[in-house]
Order: sequence, then C-alpha cells, then structure tokens
Amino acid sequence: MIRNIIFLFIFYFGLIFILILFLPSLILPNYFVTIGGKVIGFWAAFCLRYLMSTKIEVKGTENIINDHKYFVVCTHQSIFETFFLQTIFNNSVFILKKELIKIPLFGWYLKKLGCISIDRDKISRENLNFSEEVGKIIKKTNKTLIIFPQGTRKNSDDRSKFKKGFSRIYSDLKIACLPVAINSGKVWPKKGIINPNQTITISILNIFPPGMTQDKFASNVEQIVYNELEKIS
Repeated sequence: MIRNIIFLFIFYFGLIFILILFLPSLILPNYFVTIGGKVIGFWAAFCLRYLMSTKIEVKGTENIINDHKYFVVCTHQSIFETFFLQTIFNNSVFILKKELIKIPLFGWYLKKLGCISIDRDKISRENLNFSEEVGKIIKKTNKTLIIFPQGTRKNSDDRSKFKKGFSRIYSDLKIACLPVAINSGKVWPKKGIINPNQTITISILNIFPPGMTQDKFASNVEQIVYNELEKIS
C-alpha cells in the first residue's frame, strides 16, 4: 500500500508539473501540445518501470502503416493507455467522455489536441454527428484517431460487446482500422491497488483494410482483439 501511495504521489505530481510546463503550448501550434502528450506517456511508463517494477512490452509495431490513413481501436482497462499510446502513434486524438474536457488544465489540452467529446449516456445532436467530426479530423489533418470501443475502462477479465461507434467510422469513412489489445488492467486497474512486478503488453494487430460490411467488421475486430487479450493476459 505504501508503494502505491508513493507511486501515485510521484506520478500525479509529475503530471501536474508537465501540464504547467507546457502551458505555453496552448497558444502555440498543435505540434507543441503533442510533444507534451508524448512526455506524459513516457513519464507514466517511467514511473511504472522504476517505482512498480513493471515491464512494458510493445508487440506488432511492424503493423503500423504510414502510407495511408487509418484509425486505432483499442481495449481500455487503465488510464495508462490514454497516456502511453501517444508515444506510439503520432498526433494522437481521442474520442472520449465529455466529463474529461471539463477537468481544469487537463481538459484544456484535450481541446487543443482536437479530441472529440461525447456524452455516453445521452442521445444528443453532438453524439449523432460525431462521425462528421471524425471525418473532418481524418480527411483534413494528419492526426491518428484512437477510439476505445468498450466505452470506458473495464476490468481485465471483461469481455462485453464493443459499442457500435467504431464500426460506423469504418463504414461511413471507408478507412482502414488498426486493432490494439492492452492488458494494462492487471497492473493499473480502474479500482484497487496497482500491482507491481507485472508486464503490460501492448499488442498491435494486423490492419483491417476498408471494404468489409459493417456488421462483419465489428464482429471480426471484437473477436480478434479479445482473442489476443486472452493470450497476453
């Protein structure tokens, strides 16, 4: 327990320090905000490695493509991936809960990055038009969209069905999808203590090119991601 307290104190102290340090980036080009995001990702990894003896393994980097656009679909078990994925994928932008945008300081950076916020518990005009907002990001920028189809952080053994938003993006925008499985919940769960001496594995799977039917794509991605999660958990 003491080790957990020390970890959380040092991590969040460093997080706040980085956010304050990069305050000028809020009025500078987005490039500087993305640097700040990567710094936070490396900081999270540093704290886990040296305070909790956590090994971080990234598999399948050869599946990342640079010659055409894609979006990332990733499992969500911990706050770790919201930070660390920015070190893997350049110019990352997330679809996230509306409440996160309202967090002082942290929310300012999310807005600057261009993250798309939705209210997961309501049907609103903004939610219904989110594909249009996603389309603007994908077609007019070089950002990499990351979506967590489980909707929120789940327990490491949760295998609930993915929400349909990610398959709408694939179908509506005719864009490739890169699935990613992360077993971070066994180390840094949504609730409970952080477990030391474990391995977090980020497994980047084979890309899905556009062209599949929406239903087939959705079921295939869910199955492949959960199968991989079983292997690395």
